[in-house]
Amino acid sequence: MKLRHSLLWKLALVQVAFCLLLAWLLWSWGLQVERNTYFLPRSDRQYLADYAAEAEDVWDYQGAPGLERWRVGLEARERTWAAVLGPRLQSLTPTPLSADDMGHLTFMRKLDWPMSRRLQDELPYVSMDFPRHPEQGRLVMQLPERLLPAGATMTTYALTHGVVPALLALALGVLLYRLLVAPLAELRERANALRADNLDGLAGSALAHRADELGELARAFEHMTLRVRQSLAQQRQLLRTLSHEIRTPLARLRIAGDSPLSEQALRGRLGDEVDNMQRLVDDSLNLAWLDTERPHLNAEPVVVASVWEALVADACFEQGWAPERLPCQLGADCVVRVHLDSFAQALENLLRNAMRHSTEGGRVTLAGQREGGTWHLTITDQGPGVPASDLERIFEPYVRLDGAPGQGFGLGLSIARKAIALQGGELWACPAQPGLRMHLRLPAEC
Repeated sequence: MKLRHSLLWKLALVQVAFCLLLAWLLWSWGLQVERNTYFLPRSDRQYLADYAAEAEDVWDYQGAPGLERWRVGLEARERTWAAVLGPRLQSLTPTPLSADDMGHLTFMRKLDWPMSRRLQDELPYVSMDFPRHPEQGRLVMQLPERLLPAGATMTTYALTHGVVPALLALALGVLLYRLLVAPLAELRERANALRADNLDGLAGSALAHRADELGELARAFEHMTLRVRQSLAQQRQLLRTLSHEIRTPLARLRIAGDSPLSEQALRGRLGDEVDNMQRLVDDSLNLAWLDTERPHLNAEPVVVASVWEALVADACFEQGWAPERLPCQLGADCVVRVHLDSFAQALENLLRNAMRHSTEGGRVTLAGQREGGTWHLTITDQGPGVPASDLERIFEPYVRLDGAPGQGFGLGLSIARKAIALQGGELWACPAQPGLRMHLRLPAEC
């Protein structure tokens, strides 16, 4: 399983983050919210601390009798139990502590501690040191009922253990939807549009730029759409071109049949027109096969000079050129790794195209040099050349520039480029002085 751009990591990260956040909510935040409901508010803590300050003042100025009166009044006023103790937990008032009172002192709490009822549903006991001289004594009292914190309510539990986790789960669902379902829905819409003959691509969609499996799927879908669009365009162009190009020789044949030509001349005309139509059909089907099938071509070491020599011999025999006009500046060390038949066809198309556009007495030269793991070959003619704006147009199928000589169909360069590209090479054109120079870059045989 490929994991470099795997969607697994995104999903794992989302799930881990969700689990950690949920655990934090239920444990840390939820527990903190629950505990905070058991702490005394600041105002209540100050209210009780003021009692400790009063007890210290009474002890300082009125002694034990006055402190006893104050304690009794506090119990009556707050309806609770209270005691003022010394450093050794002895009573500072004349009233001694009973055994039950000593039991209360076992569970004393500070003001900033959480407050809740004990198991016996007993209110907590709060210990407050004297503010000025804490070593001299403290006030201990049972927390009044009205000051007891409400504690965690059902609303609090519902919020911390229900609503917030539900919202977090909803956010996770939305994130997963945007991460998985929404892209799949977009691809489904594009598939439905493709079924309805809408061939608009996904190039402008953010989905095509994602670095995961869905992004790869979107790019594959975009490539498929592009191929279908190209195939349909080529089919339409093929039909238009064939209908036009075949109609012309058929019209000439009709004219020749109606003219007073001799049988031998009529046969010659018939043969020429049939050969032209046959060449047009063969080239068109060859181009369509190279573009739509994209065959895998088995490569082998090929000596370029040997192929050029064989092509030159045939071309000179057919065209009446002298071999000296088609020089090769490559040695036997120029060996490329290509499919022999398709490479020879592409090289032949380039050679014959250069010969067709060369001026009288012109030369077509094959040269090249090694560049790392490739061979950079050039085929240069001495014809009129091609304007810079048309250097790419000449490789388009059925394109013939205005004023171009010959009876070609504008397929030779297209077939040559596609054949070279299928072997991992490149073919392009640039101006020469004079003429046109074709550049080929092909993988070298190591």
